[in-house]
Amino acid sequence: MDSTLHDPLLGSVLDGRYRVEERIAVGGMATVYRGVDTRLDRVLALKVMHPSLAEDAAFVERFIREAKSVARLDHPNVVGVLDQGTDRSYVYLAMEYVAGCTLRDVLRDRGALRPRAVLDILEPMLAGLAAAHRGGLVHRDIKPENVLIGDDGRVKIADFGLVRGVDNQTSATTGSLLGTVSYLAPEQIEGGTVDARTDVFACGVLLYEMLTGARPHAGDSPARLLYARVNEDVPPPSKAVPGLPAELDRLVAGVAAREPGERPADAAGVLSLVRAARAALTDEQLDAEPPAAVEARAAGAARAAAQAAAEESGAVGPDDRTRVVPRPAGVPAAGPDGADATSRIDVPLPPPPHPPGAAPGGRRLPSRRVLALIAAVLVVLAGGLGVWYINSGQFMRTPGVYGLEQAEATEVLRDAGLKVDVEEDTSESVERGLVLRTDPERGERVRKNSTVTITVSTGPAVAEVPNVRGLPLEEAQADLRDAGLTPGEETWRYSEEVPRGSVIETDPAAGEQRRPDSAVGLAVSKGREVFVPDVTGLPEGSAIEELTSQGFEVDVEEERVFSEEESGTVAEQSPTAGESTGEGDTVQLTISKGPEMIEVPDVRGMSEGEARETLEDEGFEVDVNRVFFTGTVFNQSVHSGDSAPRGSTITIWVR
Repeated sequence: MDSTLHDPLLGSVLDGRYRVEERIAVGGMATVYRGVDTRLDRVLALKVMHPSLAEDAAFVERFIREAKSVARLDHPNVVGVLDQGTDRSYVYLAMEYVAGCTLRDVLRDRGALRPRAVLDILEPMLAGLAAAHRGGLVHRDIKPENVLIGDDGRVKIADFGLVRGVDNQTSATTGSLLGTVSYLAPEQIEGGTVDARTDVFACGVLLYEMLTGARPHAGDSPARLLYARVNEDVPPPSKAVPGLPAELDRLVAGVAAREPGERPADAAGVLSLVRAARAALTDEQLDAEPPAAVEARAAGAARAAAQAAAEESGAVGPDDRTRVVPRPAGVPAAGPDGADATSRIDVPLPPPPHPPGAAPGGRRLPSRRVLALIAAVLVVLAGGLGVWYINSGQFMRTPGVYGLEQAEATEVLRDAGLKVDVEEDTSESVERGLVLRTDPERGERVRKNSTVTITVSTGPAVAEVPNVRGLPLEEAQADLRDAGLTPGEETWRYSEEVPRGSVIETDPAAGEQRRPDSAVGLAVSKGREVFVPDVTGLPEGSAIEELTSQGFEVDVEEERVFSEEESGTVAEQSPTAGESTGEGDTVQLTISKGPEMIEVPDVRGMSEGEARETLEDEGFEVDVNRVFFTGTVFNQSVHSGDSAPRGSTITIWVR
């Protein structure tokens, strides 16, 4: 039976806003649900604290304070905190929902990973953790369950904030420590000391686990594991996986050193070491497949079925849960109550044999009754098997094949008794040839012998720049859009070969590949470079004929202007004479309606200054002839009442 049926939160709405739709995971401190923000209509993750923790007012206060700190962590490799609230007895966080799987799912499906895959996961994880360390936050519970891998390949760290708040309480007040036993640092176990270097140690354990498929110091009880963690170094991964490069051994030894002072100070320091190790490895070393991965493939179907059953029953390994662990004084080995204890068990002697046909105590059962009981049992068993077959026996859980090569994924699915269909799609994050997604998805309940469609990545989508040289601009732009690209900036320049308005070249050049929707610049021809002739003063018809014979278009202004040029001739032109322009450009002409005639005022009897000012105000030039030096005008070249062209010269005589 699905235990989620008993969850009172399913179907409810927190704070009148967040609808709880599906339980995703249950941890030691909280339960995570998939929910919907009904106000913004978006899917998110709701992390609801267990009621026993929510009853502690001091813890809730610290939890809210930590949630605010985590919400300020804006990093692509950290699961974002969107909101925090309290509704009745429920204290919750609203967080970014990451569709995909956890690193634990990947390790469970594939065992050990290739070094390249290990580093590809570790680097973005460390980048997000480094951002937290810079902000003064310590995660305190780094483990595969808290490393999310989205369907798009992005890696994100989850569960910041809650662990810190709980640890402040347990470590300081109860003599206990909180965390996942397998990933605790020695100083956490001995003295409860927690800083960025405890996260670094957990990253070292995680690195070892990804390389080998197993955790170091695996013990049969938490006490044994704690004792080994304090007293023994993390072994080199090459001891478990012969052939691993020495660079990876040194990386694990440095990051998972027992002494905190021998580790990098924070995740940024680890990230530098990881990148240096990658640079030192060859492609062959990076892509070497560990034996654990081969074994994991061979047992893929059985492991998937077992894991699905465990998930349905809620079973979790003793070392996988985040929990409060009593801090042992001196960290002793497991005592008599431990899982490994050797105990004496008194076994009673078997009873004496009964006579044939007799029950214990000498009472004989009627043979018919025995047969009836046996028949009844068989009927019940047969009915139970029939119900099991109808309800469960025909079904299984889809194995996880994300990130496997096509042939490898096909083999895993067929070994599990499923048929395989293959499709292809582009991906920005998943390498060409690897599985991008499956339908049904990993872990979904499917009928045996049904078909699973795997979608294989063809790598990032690319668009090839088409050859549009010589095409008219609009046609070239249409070709670019058809190729999945965006027409970019246009640059116009002269060309002796390409007609005006057609494309000379593209940037990037034809044949190059770019991401879809990338902008492509276009160099467009202005035609041959030509120089504009001088047609000022020519009759309108003659000017038009001169310009069109040289390949220009002509535009004549409707409104004519007064000018010194004769009426009907060109008064102005644009571009002006001698300017360079492209063949086929338009030259604009303004036609003259002749000089503007103005009536000349009578300035006789005026002083020289008054006469000059009067004539100039009317738009004339003035020339002065002096006969005597008295300064009075006695004559003018154009008599009063007559007209003269504006700008012409009027001569005055002064005596």
